[in-house]
Amino acid sequence: MGQRHAVEVLLRPAVELYTVAACATAACLSVIAPWSLALNPRLGWAAAAAFSAFGAVRWRDARVILRYRRNIRRLPRYVMTSRDVPVSQQRLFIGKGFRWDQRHTHRLMQTYRPEFRRYVEPAAIYRTARRLEERLEFAPAPLPRLVKLLAWDSPLNPVRPLPPVGGLPRLHGIEPQEVDVTLPLGERVGHSLVLGTTRVGKTRLAELFITQDIRRRNAAGEFEVVIVFDPKGDADLLKRMYVEAKRAGREGEFYVFHLGWPDVSARYNAVGRFGRISEVATRIAGQLSGEGNSAAFREFAWRFVNIIARALVELGQRPDYLLIQRHVINIDALFIEYAQHYFARTEPKAWEIIVQLEARLNDKNMPRNMIGREKRVVALEQYLSQVRVYDPVLDGLRSAVRYDRTYFDKIVASLLPLLEKLTTGKIAQLLAPNYSDLDDPRPIFDWMQIIRKRAVVYVGLDALSDAEVAAAVGNSMFSDLVSVAGHIYKFGVDDGLPGAASGIKIPINVHADEFNELMGDEFIPMVNKGGGAGVQVTAYTQTLSDIEARIGNRAKAGQVVGNFNNLFMLRVRETATAELLTRQLPKVDVYATSLVSGATDSSDPRGNTAFTSNTQDRVSSTSVPLIEPAHVVALPKGQCFALIEGGNLWKIRMPLPAPDPDEIMPTDLQQLAGYMRQRYTDAGGWWESQGVPALQEQTLPADLMDDFRQMTNGNEAAAP
Repeated sequence: MGQRHAVEVLLRPAVELYTVAACATAACLSVIAPWSLALNPRLGWAAAAAFSAFGAVRWRDARVILRYRRNIRRLPRYVMTSRDVPVSQQRLFIGKGFRWDQRHTHRLMQTYRPEFRRYVEPAAIYRTARRLEERLEFAPAPLPRLVKLLAWDSPLNPVRPLPPVGGLPRLHGIEPQEVDVTLPLGERVGHSLVLGTTRVGKTRLAELFITQDIRRRNAAGEFEVVIVFDPKGDADLLKRMYVEAKRAGREGEFYVFHLGWPDVSARYNAVGRFGRISEVATRIAGQLSGEGNSAAFREFAWRFVNIIARALVELGQRPDYLLIQRHVINIDALFIEYAQHYFARTEPKAWEIIVQLEARLNDKNMPRNMIGREKRVVALEQYLSQVRVYDPVLDGLRSAVRYDRTYFDKIVASLLPLLEKLTTGKIAQLLAPNYSDLDDPRPIFDWMQIIRKRAVVYVGLDALSDAEVAAAVGNSMFSDLVSVAGHIYKFGVDDGLPGAASGIKIPINVHADEFNELMGDEFIPMVNKGGGAGVQVTAYTQTLSDIEARIGNRAKAGQVVGNFNNLFMLRVRETATAELLTRQLPKVDVYATSLVSGATDSSDPRGNTAFTSNTQDRVSSTSVPLIEPAHVVALPKGQCFALIEGGNLWKIRMPLPAPDPDEIMPTDLQQLAGYMRQRYTDAGGWWESQGVPALQEQTLPADLMDDFRQMTNGNEAAAP
């Protein structure tokens, strides 16, 4: 075999088949006609056994060459149903592949040499069949039937078309011996980054990981937490999650949060739960710009929201976006309400003096900085200026109402657009739920509750319809999750529960598809320090430029990427993104052979030698990168390079999905998945989008539907 020599050449004729044919012929002769080989019958059987054994060895060597040449052009089909996905308590299944080393770089370099072109490129008969398909497509009948025959996807078809995955099959075909590639679960705490351009298999890889995370149990029989952020809304991903949750018996802990369909969505208060009251202001003001002159406005917005949140908590009210927006617009009402609450506990007779001061106020004696404020607010300010009251919340509210009204509106101008995004329309019902409304069947959840219940959550953010609102909600959820992770890191999951053991942590699997659309500064501590709380982030995006463009800072983008220990690189179109992988790999030596021949004339006219000649086979080595960015760009769909387990490079291909017969969903989720398929189209077919789902016509009132039908019938009757 070629593998036993310094220079390995597998792209060659299978010359071992000649030996196999000779051994088979000799074995037959030894049995049928041993006299032809000067053997007696007993020795003939012994010789036949020897010939057969040697022929089997050479047949095995020939099969390696034949399979290698076949894989270079077409890989074996790899299909798996979700039911067959292996789920382990120790490892995460990724697909089939091999560990890439110097041998594979050498083999790949050989495929680009001109003398091996006939083994790499499709055969002439295959190219002829594809040209006939193009020409016969619009030919008169019955010739188009021949096109279906040529395109028949069956092993019986000698010109069977290649699967529509593009790329270069040779990148994976250079290693015939595939193995199941897995990642130790202990490595997932270091977080994983999946890079790949649109429609190359990121969602399929996410489905593979999420399926295992939903069905995995630990030694005690407990499930893991699974949280999936899906900005664009993939109906197939939602369906896969529900089917796997039901298969694992977890449909009771399955939550769907979707901004595009609030009527069937669970509800969530991003600022309703906190460890420290200052976290409310951090989650809201943290989404404002902090660059340049905006930093001062951001700091003021943080202080102002913190004042409002502290007052709401003292009043026994749970903060939410609607309450905060209401008091940002009108701080006077909160000031009066909190003053009533405070003086009712400390000085019940203070209101008599305040009412007397309010009665004396008019336009002439109103302080200039308080013009536009309610008279009771001015009276409260005058009373507090005369009476020494030391209450931090009341002092904060008092400092807010002292500002001139027009000046105050200017400095909170950057805060109001964010709150408008989060409280407009039916979204306000999702992000500011009414806890006292017992008639609303939609559940309310928070991250600590989800983690304690070991629940499965699908978060659809409807980014295709409104990217601004999706980013704002996603940032709020990330910030809340970071806060919960900090609490778990310090006290454990069951802190505060009776009989709870301190310090218990469980795996929290966070899958963030298109995470560049959701991330902000709060995402950095999640990947930097969340591992200590059991948070295992798997992030999916297209390019490094997406991360940098979102954060707006190259150093911070590098900080985010540097916290991902596992890298899965699918096909990308940006060279800088491909170099994130290739620059971390060493260079290796590849060998090449060259034939050198020459002749030398003799200068001695009386000599017996007229000339001398020589022929040499030279072996040279060249140092080349283990893989080039061009190889990453040429990956077929569903294949990737993976840098895992401390920098080991693996070449992996994922299994193609096969439909399961028992994929049943409840009626409301079926409708939601149907709406999502109608609303969300692939980027390649955006011109075919119908806009609003057709089912919205049925949501109109009955009288409007009758008027619409009458108008339509009248127009049809009037038409010639």
